[in-house]
Amino acid sequence: MTFVGHLFVRFLLIAGLAFALGACAGAGVPLAGQLAGVAIESPTQKPSFTLTDTDGHAFDFSEETAGRLTFLYFGYTNCPDICPVHLAQLKEVFDRLPDVRRNSTVVFVTVDPERDSPEVIRSFLDAFRVDFVGLTGSLQELETAQIAAGVPKALREGSGDDYTMGHAGQVLVYAPDGLGYSVYPFGTRQSDWMHDLPILLQRTGS
Repeated sequence: MTFVGHLFVRFLLIAGLAFALGACAGAGVPLAGQLAGVAIESPTQKPSFTLTDTDGHAFDFSEETAGRLTFLYFGYTNCPDICPVHLAQLKEVFDRLPDVRRNSTVVFVTVDPERDSPEVIRSFLDAFRVDFVGLTGSLQELETAQIAAGVPKALREGSGDDYTMGHAGQVLVYAPDGLGYSVYPFGTRQSDWMHDLPILLQRTGS
C-alpha cells in the first residue's frame, strides 16, 4: 500500500476515534452565548510570525489570516494520536458547518522539520482537507512561533528514527476580531466545536 493509502486508512480509524471522543468526553451543556472550550480569562491577541508554506512561499500568519476564524495547531505528521484526531474533528465540523468552513483558515505548524518536509506535510493534511495550511521553518523559527503563540516549545523524546515529539496538545482558535477567547485540548467533544464555532465566527470586532 502506498504512503497516501496508509494515511487514508489511518484517517478513517482516527475519524472513528474522534467521534468516540465527541460522544464520551463529558456531558456539560454551556449556557446560551457561552463557549464550551477552555475559557481564557483575558482574550489573547493573535500572534505574529512568518514561516514557509508547503509551496515554498513565506506565510505571514497574522496577515494571511486577518478577518478570518483561525485555527492554529503545532504538531507533527508522525504523531500517533493527538494531531490526527484534532484534524479529523475539524474536517467533520467543517463538513457540517459550511459557513464556518468558508470563513476559516486552519494552520498546522510542524514541530518536527527534520522528518516533515513540505511534501510530507502536504500529503498528511490532504488526507483531511486540501485547504488546511501547512507551515515549516528552521528549528529557531519554529520555536519563535511557539513562543509567540504562548505554547511550550516542543521537545524531542527518544532516539533513532522512531523518536516522538512532546508538544502542545491544544488547538488555538482566534475569532475574526483577532482575539483568542478559548482553547481546545485533546478530548474536546464534537458537540463543543459545533457549539462554539458559529459563536466565534460572529466576533468580528465591528
